[in-house]
Amino acid sequence: MAATIQAEAPEAKKAPVHQPVARIALIGNPNSGKTSLFNQLTGLNQKVGNFPGVTVDKKTGISQLTPGFKAQIIDLPGTYSLYPKSLDERIIIDLLYDPASKHYPDLVIVTADASNLKRNLLLFTQLADLNMPTVLALNMMDVAETEGVKIDVEALQRELGVPVIPMNARKGVGIAALKIVTSQQLASPGATFFQIPADLRPLVDQIKERFGLRNDYLALHYAHQYKSLRFLSEENKVWLDHLVEKEGFRSNAVQASETIARYARINELLLDVVRVEKVKEEEKFSNRLDQVLTHKVFGYLIFLALLFLVFQAVFAWASYPMDLIDQGIAAINTLIQENFSGPLINLLTEGVIAGLGGVLIFIPQIAILFAFIAILEETGYMARVTFMMDKIMRKFGLNGKSVVPLISGVACAVPAVMSARTIENWKDRMITIFVTPLMSCSARIPVYTVLIALVVPEVYYFGFLNLQGIVLMGLYLLGFVSAILSAMLLKVLLKARERSYFIMEFPVYKMPRWKNVGLTIIEKTKAFVLEAGKIIVAVSIILWVMASYGPGDSFERAEQRVQAEAQAKGYTQTQTENAVAAAQLESSYAGMFGRTIEPVIKPLGYDWKIGIALLTSFAAREVFVGTISTIYSIGEEENVTTIKDKLLAEKDADGNPFFTPARAFSLLIFYAFAMQCMSTLAVVRRETKSWTWPLAQLVYMSGLAYVAAFITFQLMK
Repeated sequence: MAATIQAEAPEAKKAPVHQPVARIALIGNPNSGKTSLFNQLTGLNQKVGNFPGVTVDKKTGISQLTPGFKAQIIDLPGTYSLYPKSLDERIIIDLLYDPASKHYPDLVIVTADASNLKRNLLLFTQLADLNMPTVLALNMMDVAETEGVKIDVEALQRELGVPVIPMNARKGVGIAALKIVTSQQLASPGATFFQIPADLRPLVDQIKERFGLRNDYLALHYAHQYKSLRFLSEENKVWLDHLVEKEGFRSNAVQASETIARYARINELLLDVVRVEKVKEEEKFSNRLDQVLTHKVFGYLIFLALLFLVFQAVFAWASYPMDLIDQGIAAINTLIQENFSGPLINLLTEGVIAGLGGVLIFIPQIAILFAFIAILEETGYMARVTFMMDKIMRKFGLNGKSVVPLISGVACAVPAVMSARTIENWKDRMITIFVTPLMSCSARIPVYTVLIALVVPEVYYFGFLNLQGIVLMGLYLLGFVSAILSAMLLKVLLKARERSYFIMEFPVYKMPRWKNVGLTIIEKTKAFVLEAGKIIVAVSIILWVMASYGPGDSFERAEQRVQAEAQAKGYTQTQTENAVAAAQLESSYAGMFGRTIEPVIKPLGYDWKIGIALLTSFAAREVFVGTISTIYSIGEEENVTTIKDKLLAEKDADGNPFFTPARAFSLLIFYAFAMQCMSTLAVVRRETKSWTWPLAQLVYMSGLAYVAAFITFQLMK
C-alpha cells in the first residue's frame, strides 16, 4: 500500500494516503543516542507494553512525521550486532526475521555514534543486507566535531546507498530532516556488504526454498538463529537442525569470518569519507575525570557519598509531599464522611480512596529516585558505577547494575524493583528483583521503632552510641546480609546456561538533557500508578471488606456484649467505642482468619490479634502499627493513649506482660524478612510479566521470616 513505507524504486512514488500508520523500528548500539531520538520523535505519545510471548518491554510511540502522516516508532533494545547475547536482544531477530508478521516494520532507523562510526556501522551493514528500507541517523555530530572527526555525509550516503541524516538528538538538531525523509517511500539499500561464501550456497538455497525467502542473508540467519526464533514451528526447527548437521554448518566460525569481512569492508569505506584532524595532545576531560571517579579508593568513596545523597533525598525530601498526599487523602475522606453516610460511603472512603492513597503516596519517592537515576545516566556517571561495582556484586550472583536497586530498597522496594530495568542480563535482573525486598525499607521503620522502644532500654555507650539505634542498624544490616546470601543461593538454583559477561563502553560526560529526565520520571511514575496501582486498590478493597463484615449477625452480637460489659465496668464513651471496634474486628472475616491461623503463628509467640495485624499489614507494612492500635484498645485507662503504652499494658492469660523481649524480637525478625507489601508484589508482577516470581518471593520470604522468628522466640523465651 502507498500509505506505508515500502521497498520501491524512487520512480514508483505515490501520493501518500493517510489511513494506515507506518511502523518504524528504531535500533542502534548502546550509548548511540537512541533513547534521546525516540523521545524527540514521540514526546509524551509513548506507551510501554510487552512483545508478544516474552517478558521484555515493548516501548512504542506515535510520531507526527508530517501534518498528514503519522508513524508508530518501535524502540528496540540496544545491541551491537544481529547475533543476540541476551533475552532483550533476541526480540530484535523475532521482529526483523519474520516478514509475514503483522509487527514487521516498514522502515528501520539505525542510530550511529558519529564519533565512533566504525563500530556502529557493523550493525548497520547487517541490517542493510537484510534488504530493508533503512535510514542512518548519524547522531552525536557535536561530539565527533569536538574530537576532530570530520565526516563527508554526502560521500557516506553514496557508499551506503541509504539516506544519512546528521543529527544531535539531545538538542533536537536534525529531527525535522529525519521526519521528512522517513515520511517518504524509500528503496532498499543499494549496497551489499557481505557476500554469501560459495560453500554456504547450498545451505542458503535450501532454506530460501523451504521458507519462501528472497534474501540470502536472512536465510543464513535462519541457520544461525533457528533455535531462538519463536515464530518457527517445532517441525521447521527439527528440519533446520538436520540441515545444518548435514551441511556441516558451524555457526561460530561463520560468524567470526563474517565479522572480519564486514570490518574489512567498513575500513575501506571509511578511508574515503572520514578524516580525523589533529586534536589537543592532553587527555580528554572525560579521561581525566575518570581517573578520580573510578579510582580504586576515591571512586568508591565518591559513590558512597552520592548514594548517601540519593538516600537522604528519597527518604527526607519525599516526606513532605508524601505527608501532603496523606493529609489530602485524609481530608477528602473526612469531608465525604461528614456529609454522607452508609456502607457504600464506607467502602468508598476506607476501601477505594484509602487504597488509592496507598498508591499515590509512593509517587514522590518514585519521582525523586528516578530523577537521580536519569541524571546519573544522562551525565554518563552510571556506567562508571556499574563498572566499579561489578567485580564485588558478581561474587554474590549479581552484577554492577544491581547496586542501585539494592540501595534504593532501603527507601522503598517499589521504585527499587522498577530501577532493576537497567540490568540487561535476564538472570542478574531476576535475582536482583527477587532479593531487593529483603532490604529494610522505610515502611518498616514504624514497626521497628515501636517494638524496639518496648523492649530495648534507651541507654548510651561512650556517651553517643544509643543501644536502640544500634539494634535498628542491626536490622538493616540483617536485611542486606540476607539479600546477598539469598542472591548466592538463587544463582546456584537458576543454573543459567549462558555465562554472564559484563562489557561496557564508557560514554563521554555531558550535561543531562532535562527533557529526557522529565520524560523518564513521567514514564516510570505512570507505569506504577496505572499498572501496580490497579492491583493495590483491588486488594485494599478486599481487605477492607474482610475487616468490616462478619458472618450473620456477629457484629450486632459483639456490640451488645461489649455494651453490657462496658456498662458493668464503667467504661467511658471513647473506651466503649474502642472496645466495640475491637470486638467487631474479632468477629469479622479478618478476625476469623486471625483465629484460624493462630495455631500456626502461636509457636512464634503470636496470638490471633497479631494474626489480624499480619493480615492487614499485607497492604503496607506500616499498617501493622495502626491495626494493633485498634486491637489493643479494650478497657485501657484514659491516659493510655500511645501505642507503646497500649502494648505495655497488654497482659497474657497469666496476667504477665504480653510483649516480652522474646515476643517483640520475634516480630522484629519476622518483619525484617517477610514479604508483606502488596505494592511490592504488584510491581514485581508488572516488571516480570508473570505471577511466578512474586509468588515465589512470597513463599520464600514468608518461610524465611517464619523460621527466623520461630528460632528467635524459642531461644529467647
